Amino acid sequence: MLTVGQLLLTLTVVGYALIPIKADFNNTHATNPSWTPHARFHLVWQVLSYVGVGLVALYLIWVDGLHPPERERLYLAAALSGAIYVGFFVTVSARSIFEGALHDDNGYGLLRLPIGAKSLRWDANVTVFSFFSVVGLTGVFATLAS
Repeated sequence: MLTVGQLLLTLTVVGYALIPIKADFNNTHATNPSWTPHARFHLVWQVLSYVGVGLVALYLIWVDGLHPPERERLYLAAALSGAIYVGFFVTVSARSIFEGALHDDNGYGLLRLPIGAKSLRWDANVTVFSFFSVVGLTGVFATLAS
């Protein structure tokens, strides 16, 4: 049986997870030429992350059981982290669609590792988020194994 609470909470998810797709993926926001490419990147990542968090919320709203066991709580925590990190990597992959950039000239630049006369350069955000994604996946596998 549907409850008023479930329906109302579902509407709140629509408000933060679906409406921003329409409101922000256009020339007033994500493809606004006056925005810096890195600002557009953060906006797209934010919206995609909200979609992921909204999916987790819908699961919590509609799946039976108010008090999940410890293992399920760990999976829920992993799912919330996954929503953020997956949103980030999808945004990294989709940069050309909205002319986004991983960094701006007036923000954090590329990390550099000098190698002789040249230097190896890589993005700090991708490096940090890749590391924490591996940590999170390791945590999920450790939970599965226990």
